[in-house]
Amino acid sequence: MDEKFRNYVELDYPLPEKVMGWNMYGAGLENVGRDGKPELFPMPEPGPDQILVRVDAVGLCFSDVKLIKQGGQHPKLYNRDLSVEPTRLGHEAAFTVVKVGDNLKERFAPGQKLAIQPDIYVNKVATAYGYTIPGGLIQYHLIGKEIFDADDSEYLIPVKGELGYSESALTEPWACVEAAYTQRRRLFPLEGGLMWIDGPQYSEKAFTFENGLEKPSKIYLTNTTPQILDLVKSHTQAEVVEVGALEKDQIAAFAQEKTNGKGFDDIIMLEPNSAELVSEVARQIAFRGTLNLVSDRPLDGKAVIDAGRIHYHYTTYIGTQGTEIGAAYGEERNRSELMADGLLVVVGGAGPMGQMHVQRSLELVPGPKTVVVTDLNDERLQALRQNGDPIAEKNGKQLILVNTSKEGVDLVETVRQLSGGEMAEDVVVCVPNGKVMENAALLLGKNGMLNFFAGVPNGTTIEIDLNNIFLNNMQLTGTSGSSVFDQKTVMSKARSGSLSPNLSVAAIGGLKQAVAGMDAMMAGTFTGKIIIYPQLPDLPLLSLAEVAENYPKVAAKMGANHTWNREAEKVLIEEFWNL
Repeated sequence: MDEKFRNYVELDYPLPEKVMGWNMYGAGLENVGRDGKPELFPMPEPGPDQILVRVDAVGLCFSDVKLIKQGGQHPKLYNRDLSVEPTRLGHEAAFTVVKVGDNLKERFAPGQKLAIQPDIYVNKVATAYGYTIPGGLIQYHLIGKEIFDADDSEYLIPVKGELGYSESALTEPWACVEAAYTQRRRLFPLEGGLMWIDGPQYSEKAFTFENGLEKPSKIYLTNTTPQILDLVKSHTQAEVVEVGALEKDQIAAFAQEKTNGKGFDDIIMLEPNSAELVSEVARQIAFRGTLNLVSDRPLDGKAVIDAGRIHYHYTTYIGTQGTEIGAAYGEERNRSELMADGLLVVVGGAGPMGQMHVQRSLELVPGPKTVVVTDLNDERLQALRQNGDPIAEKNGKQLILVNTSKEGVDLVETVRQLSGGEMAEDVVVCVPNGKVMENAALLLGKNGMLNFFAGVPNGTTIEIDLNNIFLNNMQLTGTSGSSVFDQKTVMSKARSGSLSPNLSVAAIGGLKQAVAGMDAMMAGTFTGKIIIYPQLPDLPLLSLAEVAENYPKVAAKMGANHTWNREAEKVLIEEFWNL
C-alpha cells in the first residue's frame, strides 16, 4: 500500500476546518448548491450519541431526478420548505468513521468502513437518507439518532473484507436489483385480514380450500353458492357475512363501505368470466393485497390493472385452474428468481440499472441460458456488449442485443424464434412506461414471470391478459427499494467474486462535479453509473475511457475495456487526494 493511500485509509492526516457540500434548497438543479457551486461548512464535532463520517464515494442515481424535479413536494420530504430546511442528495454512499461519540464507542471505531441502507423508517414512517435525512454529497457529516433510533438497528452496514469505496456505495443500487428477485409478494391470506370471496354465481363445481380460511378475521361472500357458504363456515372462525348478489357498478361503493377505502387484504374470484368485472374488482385490492383468480375458462378479454401498484404496493395476482382454491398460494407455485436454463428478456436493459440486471443474469449460475437485451441506443448496447460478452462466454450463455427502434424489428417474433415458439420464461422491464410494460407481457410463455422493476406512478393502468395468471401460471412482480438483507447479500456476493459491482461504473468525478454529473445522468451522457469522490473535489467528470486516456497510472490498474476496480481506485486517490 502506497504511503499516501495508507494515510487516507488510516486517517493519518489533519482534518480540515471546513467541509465542502451540496445542500439542496428547492426544486431544480439551480437550487443545488449556491450559484452552481458547492458551499463550505464548519467541520462538525460529534456529540455523545453521534459519529463523524468521511464520505468516500457516492453513486448518482436516477431516482434522485424525481427529488430534483419535485423539491419539497417529493413524497419523502412531506412538503418541507427546503429554503429553510435544506436537504442533500446522495443516498448511494460509502463512509469511513472518523470520530465516535462516547456512547457509541463499543459499536464503532475510527477507520471503520460503512455503507448505508437508505430506506430508513422511524415508527414505520419513511425518513430516507438522501431525502428526508441529508445525504452524502458532502465531504464529512454527522450520523446520530435519526439513524440509530430508527426501526432497524442495522441501516449502517459494516463493510468487511477488501471492498473498495465505489463498490461499497454501489451495494445500494445493486441491492435494489437483488431485491427484484427475492419474494416481496404476500402469498398467503393475511392473518387477521379482511377477505372477500366472489362467485361462483352459476357454477355447480365443488370447490375446496384446505389452507387459508383460518387466517382472516372477517369474510364477505358475494354472488355465492350454498356449497361455498358451507365450505367457508366449516373452515373458519372468522365472521362470515353473506352479502348476496353484487353487480359491477356496485363494487366500488361496497368496497368503500366495508374497508373504509383501504381495500380488501385478500380477494378470491371463483369462475369469473368478465374481464371488466375483474378489472373493477382489482381496484379494490389493499396495500400488499392479493387477488386469486380460480377458473379453468378464459375471461372474455383483457383486464385493466394498475401497474404502479404492483411495483409500489406489491399487489399480487395469483390463480389456479383447479378447484382447490388454496393451490394458488405459496412460494412453490409463485417464484421470484430467474428460471434456470431459460430465456430472459430485459426491456430497456442497456441503461445503468438495466445493465445491472443483465450482468446479474449472466453471472447467475444456474440462471438463464439466453439473455435478450433491448434498447433504443446502439452506443449503450455496444458498451453493454463489451462488458457482457466475456461474462456470457465464461458461463456458457448467449447474449443477444436488439435495438427495437430500428425499422423492421419485431421483438415478439424475435423471442418466438429464439424460444422455438415457447416464448420467454422471464421478462424484466426497466423502462417506466405503461405501454412498454403492457407490450412486455406479450413476450411471456407458460410459467413466465413479468418483473416491473421500473416504477410508474400509482394509477398507471395497463391492459393485460390475466388468463395467463390462472391458466398458464404467469407471475406479475415488482419491487421498490431494497432492505438491509438485500444489501448484505450483495456485499457477500461481491466479496466472494460472484458479483462485480464496479462493472456498472461508466464515469467518475470529484465533488465539484456533482451537479454536472446529475445533469449528465439526466441527459444519458454516460452508459452506466457515475461515481462521485467527495475527497477528490478537483477530479474532472470523465468517462472511464477518458480516465484511461488522461491518467496512465490509473489506466494501468483498470480492467479489460477500461472497467473500474478497487486497484484503479487506490491509484486515483494517490493521484488526486490532497492531504
